[in-house]
Amino acid sequence: MLVVHHPDQARHDPALVFRGGRFIDQPDRAERYRLLLDAAREDRHDLVEAPLGGIEPIVAVHDEDYVAFLSTIYARWSANPQLGTEVIPNVHPTHRMYRKPTELLGELGWYSNSTSCPITADTWPAVYASAQTAIHGADRLAGSGSPVYALCRPPGHHSYPDLMSGVCYLNNAAIAAHRLTARYGKVAIVDIDVHHGNGTQFIFWQRPDVLFCSIHVDPLLSAPYYAGYAEEIGEGPGKGLNFNQPLPWATADPVWLEAMDRAAARVRVFAPGALVVSLGFDAAEHDPVATFKITGEGFAAAAQKLAALDVPTLLVQEGGYLSRHLGIYLQRFLRLFEGTTG
Repeated sequence: MLVVHHPDQARHDPALVFRGGRFIDQPDRAERYRLLLDAAREDRHDLVEAPLGGIEPIVAVHDEDYVAFLSTIYARWSANPQLGTEVIPNVHPTHRMYRKPTELLGELGWYSNSTSCPITADTWPAVYASAQTAIHGADRLAGSGSPVYALCRPPGHHSYPDLMSGVCYLNNAAIAAHRLTARYGKVAIVDIDVHHGNGTQFIFWQRPDVLFCSIHVDPLLSAPYYAGYAEEIGEGPGKGLNFNQPLPWATADPVWLEAMDRAAARVRVFAPGALVVSLGFDAAEHDPVATFKITGEGFAAAAQKLAALDVPTLLVQEGGYLSRHLGIYLQRFLRLFEGTTG
């Protein structure tokens, strides 16, 4: 399988994140990129470095002001000697607040809903490279029709058009899916990350040309908390094209794979020209987030079910954090996906 990546993705590597009233180890370390790349290389997939193209595919999904903010905030922050070494907001607007301020800390809060997206000097190059990896993956898929794995890091499915959230800055899967609509008309997204793809849902909420299916832990129990419920089905032209399946804590293979079958059935009815899979491995039994209990065999079975849809497919890496099993999960998934489509 063609594997698209870019080494700049490893430049963003904050060690800590403020969560639960304390600093904890950052789950999204740069080592994830290297571990996944090594796993793909070990299985002799065709590796290609994504070109760092223009901003246009990104601002087709994200607000231009937000993208400009991401690319300049560290320089603005570091010019103030009273501020810390990492950009972390300490204020956030709510639905009762309506205007974006121009003061640095206020603007930072406006574009973020949590403390989980620290920004360093190298965050923008990494985020940009991650998005360009998804863009190039979409272009290669459109050119060949053969499956492509976009090794994207940082992940993206929690980010909104003008909001960073949940270690996500730019929504790689949404950028790729929107780009693929120009070639394929209708595109389906199946998100199997253990957390709901709230940013992706928002982006396509009223779109008639993109089906969004998400299988995730019940938001009553875990982040993103405020979205991902079964009654969220889309609106206007997109009504009925948003399909959430929130599942209980410690969900294991059988229930998870039944949810996969239901998502696959929705995709078949929608009959898209292409499929984007938000490929999270944080549902795994050995993942440090310890939410679901999906085994390597479960991921392999999911790969077979998705490949059996027989639709040109782009796999976009989302979560899946550091453990000695992470590369094995990727290898099992790609082997079975490629074997089924081959």
